[in-house]
Amino acid sequence: MALWQELLSDDVGRMSLAVIVFVVMMGGYFLRMFIHKMNNNE
Repeated sequence: MALWQELLSDDVGRMSLAVIVFVVMMGGYFLRMFIHKMNNNE
């Protein structure tokens, strides 16, 4: 529990959390895009 408190209370922790969320969202977007392009057989 102390880890979450430290992560959310410090500026560096908040930036780290923002980067983690951004990378996960970007990975999901690329995964969806690649699957869509693989299924699109033109």
